[in-house]
Amino acid sequence: MAKTYGVGIMGAGNISAAYLRLAPLFRGLEVRAVADILPEAARKRADEYGIAAQTPDELLKNSELDVIVNLTIPSTHYQVSMDIISAGKHSYSEKPFVLSVEEGLALRKAAIERGLSVGSAPDTFLGGAHQQAREIIDSGQLGKIMSGTTHVMSRGMEHWHPNPDFFFQPGGGPILDLGPYYITDLVHLLGPVKRLSAFTNMARAERIVTAEGPYQGSVIKVGTPTTIHGLLEFHNGAIVTIGASWDVAAHGHHNIELYGTDGSIFVPDPNFFGGDLTIAGIDGARSPVDPWDHPFGKPNQELDSTHPRANYRCAGLADMMLSHETGQPARCGLDVALHVVEVMTGLLRAGETGEVLTLQTTCERPRALDIEDARALLRA
Repeated sequence: MAKTYGVGIMGAGNISAAYLRLAPLFRGLEVRAVADILPEAARKRADEYGIAAQTPDELLKNSELDVIVNLTIPSTHYQVSMDIISAGKHSYSEKPFVLSVEEGLALRKAAIERGLSVGSAPDTFLGGAHQQAREIIDSGQLGKIMSGTTHVMSRGMEHWHPNPDFFFQPGGGPILDLGPYYITDLVHLLGPVKRLSAFTNMARAERIVTAEGPYQGSVIKVGTPTTIHGLLEFHNGAIVTIGASWDVAAHGHHNIELYGTDGSIFVPDPNFFGGDLTIAGIDGARSPVDPWDHPFGKPNQELDSTHPRANYRCAGLADMMLSHETGQPARCGLDVALHVVEVMTGLLRAGETGEVLTLQTTCERPRALDIEDARALLRA
């Protein structure tokens, strides 16, 4: 990357710490300021990381910034990203970057008119384990992938998040909050979705916050489905079941299983960059896959003494800025993110109406990120 890009962070909540901590790993990124509607939150993050604390308006007007990372709540993602584009800066958003196809198309139009890039998390599919799964699938050793399952289920966000209310409102819920990781990884591994259908419900009309913090014991009114079971038909012919729920105390499903004509692959949690891969041949015998030497698979974050984890958040941002220079499609670019948004909102709509929906958007599979391409994104 020939240029160093000034980066601003819009939103100083929980996730901002990861972006601030990990951005220095990447070539061409320099975080210079952070803003929040709560001045004390911005000051706390700014003091912690030695950068400027600003108001949102000051951040948008900051001439030292080339790109702003949108870490606001999902219901404001579209407007904040539009403000960023209108201010003449590239926009990279946490997921989901918009809540409707119409919003995504409006952002695309505004960005094209100004010659700017729009990208969106998740970038976890760029991790070593998921890229190795891609290489195995593309090698043909599993034959043609024809079906699969993916599950992301737990007992709910109110048990660990200190302020979980927005997760249970329109724009939240398990499919819009966690679905981006799973559906983006599926698009990366299989290509775009053609048709879908779903059933949805909610186990409780109210949730009680049990996580420690100022909202412990408070009651949340649930305004969005908390259990979604869907079926995705991909353009390549594969049919994949998806289950997403915050109403499940325990289950035995693997994160992602894909079944080919000559074998199966068990893909680790796409919420994370790394994890263990397992494959099975046509005889059904399972065997672990030795991890390859991919930079984004190397553990760099100590969760505890026995479970170090790979975390390379900002890889998608760095790739987007490099892609802006080279003219290649960004791996976490707008078209992929918009297609995933249509899949997620389509699942919610199908759950309400019982329809089988044919998708209006499509995208190219994100380019594989091989070992050398990944190394090129990191500082020497």
